[in-house]
Amino acid sequence: MRDILRLRLPIWFVMPLLMLTSVVMLGVGYLVANQLSAPCTLSAPECSKLTRLYTAWTIVSKNYVDPKSVNTDAMIDGAISGMVDSLGDRGHSRYISPKDAASEREALEGSFEGIGAYLSERDGYVIIAAPIEGSPAAAAGILPGDRVTKVDGVDVRTATVVELQRKVRGPGGTQVVLDITHEDGTTMIVTITRATIDIPSVTWKMLPGGIAYLHLNQFSAKASNDMQTALTAINAANAKSIVLDLRNNPGGYVDQLMNVAGQFLPADTTVLIESSRDGTQTPYKTEGTGLARDIPMVVLINNNSASAAEILAGALQSAKRGVIIGEATFGTATVLRSFPLDAGAEIRLGTTQWLTPEGKVVRGKGITPDVEVRLRNLSNMLTPTVAAKLSQADLLKSTDTQLVRALQELGLK
Repeated sequence: MRDILRLRLPIWFVMPLLMLTSVVMLGVGYLVANQLSAPCTLSAPECSKLTRLYTAWTIVSKNYVDPKSVNTDAMIDGAISGMVDSLGDRGHSRYISPKDAASEREALEGSFEGIGAYLSERDGYVIIAAPIEGSPAAAAGILPGDRVTKVDGVDVRTATVVELQRKVRGPGGTQVVLDITHEDGTTMIVTITRATIDIPSVTWKMLPGGIAYLHLNQFSAKASNDMQTALTAINAANAKSIVLDLRNNPGGYVDQLMNVAGQFLPADTTVLIESSRDGTQTPYKTEGTGLARDIPMVVLINNNSASAAEILAGALQSAKRGVIIGEATFGTATVLRSFPLDAGAEIRLGTTQWLTPEGKVVRGKGITPDVEVRLRNLSNMLTPTVAAKLSQADLLKSTDTQLVRALQELGLK
């Protein structure tokens, strides 16, 4: 199993829940008949309560007006999703159907088929956290902060992140029609041709004043290698300082987080403390040599910086490695572990939580920046590619107030 630190975009009570899940997957009717291949390991009262699930299943199966709609797989997916959602870690710990699990694995490996946009949740609904640079979504004019209200004419205003992903993704070359509401209230209807999306873990450009603007998009399987490649080029360009942008970064793999952290922090520096269910605490520390341990830097964060991204921000803040600018992070303080089920389905479950190097709890709180700068709209954010096209004067007058404050912190005037 590979540990994942993820939101959402993002994207951890283990054995009892897994046994309960196994019971559902095998068929709770067998439990009532006392014919399970293994006995229920929960307490007697809890085991007896499972009869309620079977009773509900039977009522629905035998009495719903449209028997063709009684789909066993869909009912199982819904039952397991409801169990995991009841833990209160909604959007992080979650059940993933076989199809969705395959899509998420593809994304974490660095590619998938779809329109090319990160999704997040805000104020109870799903938004576009950011389009991926060079993607069909970006080319179609999709902006950070946009809300998708319809997909192919179907209302999706109450859809979850996973549900919206399922509707928007599809084979390359096919089309999808989206109704979009921008943050300023204006709307548009756009037809987008899906494509194979190669997700860049890292993008960067040199800005005036010898400042390298480095955006870490997610901690995918290739994040560490991409970061080393970028930092090698940044050093070759004789950059004087770095803006490390962790905004809208949903997280990813723990091993990638540790490798990236080691590029900026001295060896044997604590990055996080993992706290298990029984209270055992295990520090994770950097190893080896790094490419950017001395260069001045500023770090950007926002409410969509989640999991591995906020861990990195917290570690850099704790080590006083650079000024943290922006808004408090999302506050996903659990480490996701993937538990495979049959047919390729998975449960992504928060099995441990992480603490800052000082031992502070982040769950539900996030990392607070050293300098708080609010961005009026997500659509005001600049990417490295766009920022590099601006003159110094235009850059400092841009609507990306968080980036402007970072550049000023590094001496650009």
